[in-house]
Amino acid sequence: MKALSTLSAALLAVLLAGCGGGGSASAPTAPVAVMPTPAPTPAPTPAPTPAPTPAPAPTPAPATSLYPSYNTNPIPADMTGMSHDAQQIAASVRIGFNIGNTMEAIGGETAWGNPLITNDLIKAVKQAGFNAIRLPVAWDQYADQKTGQISATWLARVKQVVQYCVDNDMVVLVNIHWDGGWLEKNITPARKDAVNAKQKAYWEQIATTLRDFDEHVMFASANEPATGNEQNTDVPTLKAAVDVLKSYHQTFVDTVRATGGKNAYRVLVVQAPETNIDLMVKYMPTLPTDKVAGRMMAEVHFYAPFNFVLMEKDESWGKQAYYWGAGNHSTTDTDRNPTWGEEDYVDAQFASLKTAFVDKGIPVLLGEFAAQRRTNLTGDALALHLKSRNYYHTYVVKKARANGVQPFFWDIGAPDDQSGSIFDRRTYQVRGQATLDALMAGLAAK
Repeated sequence: MKALSTLSAALLAVLLAGCGGGGSASAPTAPVAVMPTPAPTPAPTPAPTPAPTPAPAPTPAPATSLYPSYNTNPIPADMTGMSHDAQQIAASVRIGFNIGNTMEAIGGETAWGNPLITNDLIKAVKQAGFNAIRLPVAWDQYADQKTGQISATWLARVKQVVQYCVDNDMVVLVNIHWDGGWLEKNITPARKDAVNAKQKAYWEQIATTLRDFDEHVMFASANEPATGNEQNTDVPTLKAAVDVLKSYHQTFVDTVRATGGKNAYRVLVVQAPETNIDLMVKYMPTLPTDKVAGRMMAEVHFYAPFNFVLMEKDESWGKQAYYWGAGNHSTTDTDRNPTWGEEDYVDAQFASLKTAFVDKGIPVLLGEFAAQRRTNLTGDALALHLKSRNYYHTYVVKKARANGVQPFFWDIGAPDDQSGSIFDRRTYQVRGQATLDALMAGLAAK
C-alpha cells in the first residue's frame, strides 16, 4: 500500500509505516508513499464450465520446528461453489476497490483514522459500481510471536468482513499485507527458513478459518515483496531474492491446498517482485507449482510515473510533476510537466503483461493504483492538476482492462476531504465524485 501527500505529516508517517515496497517498473528509488454515479452494473456471471479433475486429497504441508502445525483438521476436497477457474473469475471483475489503511493498520483496525468496516460500507462501494474488494490485512500484530498462533478474535473479525463482501456478491481478495514487514522486508536467503515457517503457520490458520467460503473469496500470498531496488544492477543478488520470494509463494500455495475443502480449488494470487511489472515479466515468468490447473493469478501494482503519482518533494534527480497526459501539459508551469511515464509508457507496461501472462492463460490483477491529489495548488494550476489526475485514472483503467488486467483502485479513506478518497466511511456518501466518475469512464472507454 502507499500513502497520499495530502495528509498531514503525522498521518503520512503512519501511512509510510504501513506501506510495502513496489510501485512502477521505472520509479526512482525514493520513499514510497498512497493513497490512496453511474447506476451500478450487475457483475457479469461467468458461464459454467465442466468440472476440472478433482484435486488430490489434502496432505499436510511439511512441518517446521519453529511453530506447531495449525492444519489440525484437513478435510477432503470440496468443489461445491468452486466451479469457475481463475480466468473466469478474473473476467467477472469489472473494477475493484481497496479498503486501505484499515484492517492492515498497525495498532488496530481504527488506528489510522478509519472507522470499523461495516456491511453498509460494502453496500456503498457496490452501489458506486465496484464489484470486487481487495482487503489488506495485518496478522502478525495479532499473533503470539512464540507459537505463531493468531488471535481467534481477529480471525473471527476478518471472517465477518469477508462475509459482508460475499453477502453483497462481491469477489474479495484477502492478503497478508505489509504487516510490519516480517515477510516483505526479509526476502533474503538468511531469513528464508524463518519466514517460510511463519508463512505456513499463518496461512494454515487463515485458510482454515475462511475455508467454507465459495469462489467469491481469493487469497493473496503477500503485498509488495521487497526483493531489492527496482533499478538494482546487481542481477545475481536480485535473482537470489526472487528465488526466496518464490519459496514464500510456494509455501503459501502448498499450505492453503493442504487444508482441503473448498481451499483445494480456491483461486490463489501471487505477487510480482516489488509488484513491479518489468521485474515480473523478466524474473518471475512462471507461477508456483499447483496441484490444480488454472486456479492462480499474478498481481502487480502501478504507481508510475513516480514524479506525478507519489513524489512528495523535489529531489536532486528530478522534480514533482503536477500534470499528466496529452493535452494536460502546462504552458506556464512547465517544470511541473512530466518528463516520462505518459500514455506510451502505460500502453507498453500493460501490453507486456498481456504478452507474458494473459495471452498464456494466466490472469493478472492490478492490485493497486492511484494518483495523489495535490493540495498546494490553486486556480488554473489546481484545475489542470485535477484534470490530469482524472485523466490518469481513466487511462489506467482503460488500458489495464484492454490488456486483460483487472484494476483495483487504492483508497485510504482518510478523514481529510482533500485526500482523494472516494467515500466518507462514516456516512457512506460519495465525496470524491470526480474520481469515481473518472474510474467508471475507464470502464466505458473503448
